[in-house]
Amino acid sequence: MRKFMAMQILSVVLAGLSFVAAAQVPEAKPAPSAADVQRMQWFKDAKLGIFIHWGIYAVDGIDESWSFFNGKIGYPDYMKQLHGFTAAHYDPQAWADLIKRSGARYAVLTSRHHDGVALWNSAHGINVVKDTPAGRDLIGPFVRALRKDDLKVGLYYSLADWSSPDYDVFTRKEKRYTNDPVRWQRFVSYYQGQLRELSQRYRPDLFWFDGDWEHNAKEWQANKTRDMLRSDNPQVILNARLPENGDYATPEQGPPIARPSDRYWELCLTTNDSWGYQQRDRNFKTPTQVIGLFVDTIGMGGNLLLDIGARADGTFPQEQVDILDALGQWIHRYPQAVYGTDAGVPKDYYNGPSTLSADQRTLYLFVNGKPNGPVLVKGLINKVVDARLLGGNTSLKTQLIGNSVNIPGLLYIDTAGQALDQHMSVIALQLDSPLKLYKKPLDAAAGS
Repeated sequence: MRKFMAMQILSVVLAGLSFVAAAQVPEAKPAPSAADVQRMQWFKDAKLGIFIHWGIYAVDGIDESWSFFNGKIGYPDYMKQLHGFTAAHYDPQAWADLIKRSGARYAVLTSRHHDGVALWNSAHGINVVKDTPAGRDLIGPFVRALRKDDLKVGLYYSLADWSSPDYDVFTRKEKRYTNDPVRWQRFVSYYQGQLRELSQRYRPDLFWFDGDWEHNAKEWQANKTRDMLRSDNPQVILNARLPENGDYATPEQGPPIARPSDRYWELCLTTNDSWGYQQRDRNFKTPTQVIGLFVDTIGMGGNLLLDIGARADGTFPQEQVDILDALGQWIHRYPQAVYGTDAGVPKDYYNGPSTLSADQRTLYLFVNGKPNGPVLVKGLINKVVDARLLGGNTSLKTQLIGNSVNIPGLLYIDTAGQALDQHMSVIALQLDSPLKLYKKPLDAAAGS
């Protein structure tokens, strides 16, 4: 009886554990349609985009929009920056050429931040054409320059507008109104009207939304917005900050520790600590740090959207130019390990970032610094046909230890005496067949 009761109790416990385990498994996301896969292909293959924050906040070099929202500066003083926004040295072709040199395949420009100041001659709200000394459309010339350089066009747009008299939120401590459907609808019509202008005037390849957190998808009428933009351009890509309607996720600043579950994702990251130009922020990342963050991102199947901030006159700090040039020089040395690749192997197999060629037959290992001994790859079922440093013609010595019929051995790759890259070296492993990794059976014994 006791044995029977114990077995019953055990069955109940196991059933409960199974239920808990099932409850913790995230719901599988539906697979994209063939049309969606095709629409997203250029984005997946691009790997790198350049984010540009440009607005009146560059005049005083203060936080874009947030400085007045959080009470660091009064709203009237923030808006006085309109009078100093000149764009006097704005050279959109030089911008596009810098982006091209960086190795990026697309760029995203802030067409309008949360402060409501539009960079084009909008029929709605505040804009730099009629309200600043710049006095001209700043988006159109940039779009044309990007396309001349065969780069994809992205436009950032904040759904929120803390300057609009019809938007409910003004600052962190102050709201204009609550529960006023008529006024809210006026705001929705306003923001959708601006998006229609951007869509029809510039036909961007991508819309990068922001400012969505203060309202839900229904309140934003996000479905209507999506349908409107897709009616203008069925191929347009939308980020996930248009609630419940985005094509890809956008984590920011902190690189993910593990590969995100989203099929498509993009890490947006600043070159120093600020999105817009701030002369006091001198904490620039080094080229080696940026390259490391880049390969870590693409190694997990994502893109990097690297941010720079333009001054009010349209120029960039030299440090940001130097970072983009160094990144581009590195990418142009190893393009096959970057563009059109898939995520590499998990770090249980190789303790570093890696990517995989589209045919799955070449595994690229990114090697930071000078290894203290051979580079190690575990669990590789394939036979390695060749191993070499990209940029060189000499095969690297390899040693396979502990290989058996059932469990692949440890592959050691010797880089001693080789000329390694000052930022990040790349080892190409040519495989005899599409990549196959050993996976420990779930019922394997813990010991023998």
